[in-house]
Amino acid sequence: MRDGNFESYLASVGEALEAVLEELLASQPIAGEIARPERLIEAMRYAALGGGKRLRPFLVTQTARVFGADRGNILRAAAAVEFIHCYSLAHDDLPAMDNDDLRRGRPTTHRAYDDATAILVGDALQTLAFDVLADERTDPDTAIRADLVVTLARASGIGGMAGGQMLDLEAEGRFAAGGAPLALTRDEILRLQAMKTGALITASAEMGAIIGRADRQQREALRNYGHLLGQAFQIADDLLDVESDAATLGKATGKDSSMGKATLVGLLGVEAARRRLAGLVAEAEKALARFGGEADVLRQAARFVAERKS
Repeated sequence: MRDGNFESYLASVGEALEAVLEELLASQPIAGEIARPERLIEAMRYAALGGGKRLRPFLVTQTARVFGADRGNILRAAAAVEFIHCYSLAHDDLPAMDNDDLRRGRPTTHRAYDDATAILVGDALQTLAFDVLADERTDPDTAIRADLVVTLARASGIGGMAGGQMLDLEAEGRFAAGGAPLALTRDEILRLQAMKTGALITASAEMGAIIGRADRQQREALRNYGHLLGQAFQIADDLLDVESDAATLGKATGKDSSMGKATLVGLLGVEAARRRLAGLVAEAEKALARFGGEADVLRQAARFVAERKS
């Protein structure tokens, strides 16, 4: 695939994923459930369907394909990752967190419904993600399913995404006397971002390796790729917050500086941040060296992350 076709391919994988998300978010209860309340399932569908580039689930499918795994049941694992991501957005947008009114070019979940519904949407999407991963339809091997569950749980929990959100709130000065933002060091910013944003991206790459039955060295190489990609994604996101506009980005811009958020763009400046971004993309591509041409799509993904406009 040539670079010019990457976005079309990303969209095609996103369409296949959408069909799986639709199925998993059906209104009828499945075995073991009593009922799916109409307002809750409607709001869950609002939060999870029809939006975003689906980069994280894309990484699950494409790292698995490096090892020849087909896209059938892999899309269930990819859907679980997307459910975690969408739950985090529904919660992060709440007034008690980032207090955003716009997400993916439309009202955030709590604005379209209400705060209580948005909280329950996040809760239900999170538990559904692990329901999907633990189901034998995702993979017939119980050890593989357990590995997927542990990997996603650790990336999204206290030592990953949720913990990173707490560090972000602390950095804004939410819990400090006077509420003044904290002056974080470079290493502190990197740790915060590796947890809040990078952990789920890293897990997405690693989960594909798990499904593909990668050996230890292969899995570590893809985990390193995911870690570097997560850093690149965050810098690109912070640059967009500074340089883009709400109409293009589909969410409010300029909020990081107004809220006192600590970012590498704020610490290093735009030009130095761009140089670091280019270096991270080069390192991410280098991490894939052992996979040869089988990883070309992942290399294109790294470049896409750095060059995206929304």
